[in-house]
Amino acid sequence: MDIRSTIRLNNGVEIPRLALGVFQVEDAKTADCVRWALEAGYRHIDTAAVYANERGVGKGMRDSGVPREDIFLTTKLWNDDMRKNRPLEAFEESLERLGTDYVDLYLIHWPVVGFEKSWPVMEKLYREGRARAIGVSNFHRRHMEELLKIAKVVPAVDQIELHPFLTQKPLVEYCRSLGVEVEGWRPLGGNDGQLRDDPAIARIAKKHGHTAAQVLIRWSLQSGIIALPKSARRERIVDNAKVFDFELSSEDMKAIDALNRDFRTGPDPDTFDF
Repeated sequence: MDIRSTIRLNNGVEIPRLALGVFQVEDAKTADCVRWALEAGYRHIDTAAVYANERGVGKGMRDSGVPREDIFLTTKLWNDDMRKNRPLEAFEESLERLGTDYVDLYLIHWPVVGFEKSWPVMEKLYREGRARAIGVSNFHRRHMEELLKIAKVVPAVDQIELHPFLTQKPLVEYCRSLGVEVEGWRPLGGNDGQLRDDPAIARIAKKHGHTAAQVLIRWSLQSGIIALPKSARRERIVDNAKVFDFELSSEDMKAIDALNRDFRTGPDPDTFDF
């Protein structure tokens, strides 16, 4: 892994700042996407049990020829498995589908009622080295506070929806006060194109000679956010990695920060119903 593009988690594990996300990518297509990403230099793949493409992720990793120890692999514990009190079984099933004997990061996917019961199992997996780091996803501050009442291991990350239309700065600052890194899903603002077509983004992209998507990913990286752009198209996967050869100015960053409108494209962790 390129140390220039990693962040050190609160347990000392290095995590690449840029990942390929595979949400809503069909399992049969996922192997190609993962292989393309690894060939393009990515070393961080983010999946989840509920995405139903862990087998494709595992195949893509093996087909790439990149050694397993050079790939940072994340997957997630699904809501129903927490409700049914089977976090250990769910983890074993993920490992089997991925074709690996460990993951680099294992996350609670959503703050379902009773998520606290699963955390001790995740801590056990962490102590055993079967998950090199553990964390949460879609946690608001109140969820994190509930978890910290019983946690012996502070989460390494909180993965949340984050982009210039939804900067979530109070939550980011709270996480950082705990030593918790923030990962941003949907960093390009979703499929409707509103964020990528915003005049401020277009102006900054033209100035730097890069695409709107590259500017948005660069904004995340310079904001200290681990970015998880998703694509199933080879050219976009490759282009999304070309973000380390330019830098946004402080004026650029301020202009992009000013786009925040607390606009969610995905479910709210306070009101989700699945």
